[in-house]
Amino acid sequence: MTAAGHTVFDTALGACGIGWTALGVRTVQLPEGSRELTATRLHSWYPDLPAAAPPAAIVAVISDIRSLLDGVPVDLSRVELDLTGVPAFDTRVYLVARAVPPGDMVTYGELAKRLGEPGAARAVGRALGRNPVPIVVPCHRVVAAGGRTGGFSASGGVSTKMRMLAIEGATLF
Repeated sequence: MTAAGHTVFDTALGACGIGWTALGVRTVQLPEGSRELTATRLHSWYPDLPAAAPPAAIVAVISDIRSLLDGVPVDLSRVELDLTGVPAFDTRVYLVARAVPPGDMVTYGELAKRLGEPGAARAVGRALGRNPVPIVVPCHRVVAAGGRTGGFSASGGVSTKMRMLAIEGATLF
């Protein structure tokens, strides 16, 4: 990828957005109620990413996100990310979370153990709350102990998280 930009695209959940740089996907914006609101939110977080037609690599990511949100199990773990400026701990959390496949769930505590940081469940939750690339880093697949939903910082909150898990065929344990 040689250019930076952002675009809004339609999915089963509504209008999502994606921003990219030459390094990879920098952000994914979940629906905000309308294409305009999604674009405004995306631009407010990343004003350095102009509205642009996506390059072929990003078109492929958009297609995969659409498929995943249509209920087709798609592996997004190979999507290149631009995590420039993301704290090291958060980056580690995102890399481990990306290994959780569609339809599966783990607890914040289990993810902390997989990081080699048992006892860091709350720190894992805070990192996921700052996730700039939801869906690609599937923070919706991480739940609280005992199968409780935990939080979700995207528009629509926990109901959006539950819709995404239902689309993927996951059931709370």
